[in-house]
Amino acid sequence: MALLTLMAAVTIGVVRLRNLFAVVILGSIYSFLMASVLIVLDAVDVAMTEASVGAGISTVLMLGTLYLTKTEEAAPKHSPVLPLFVAVVTASVLIYGTLDLPRFGEPNTAVHQNVAPRYLSKSIEETTVPNVVTSVLASYRGFDTLGETTVIFTAGIGVLLLLKGRRKKAENKTGDNA
Repeated sequence: MALLTLMAAVTIGVVRLRNLFAVVILGSIYSFLMASVLIVLDAVDVAMTEASVGAGISTVLMLGTLYLTKTEEAAPKHSPVLPLFVAVVTASVLIYGTLDLPRFGEPNTAVHQNVAPRYLSKSIEETTVPNVVTSVLASYRGFDTLGETTVIFTAGIGVLLLLKGRRKKAENKTGDNA
């Protein structure tokens, strides 16, 4: 509960602040808190990814972007009522969708009866990988992992291209004035 309370406080801070540097730092803190929650949930591999990508790489890219842009958020031109309404409706639909889910950790769910025992019993035999988590991510779900890696790589390249284009515009403006 302490981690979730801290995450809620950080989220409120992100929403309330106008200083973008502070927002980036709070975003990094949020990612570390999320990684901590994932560790508590015994998803260490996902926690490591969250810490490295969410808190590490994202923070560096955001700080690089701030270096090339302004550090203060512009005042909103429109009322936040419509985005707030969309967010509340989306949250309501997501919460409604979870009402039929089994309780967290319940041993009689389908995933614990069918897939997990097979992975645990046949992982080494079918994949020759001694670590079950690695065999699931790299072999059983290999195409899914490849797709996730491709999305992250493409997003990173897109950000770098945007930053490069921004830098060229800044260099052209200073070159014209000289």
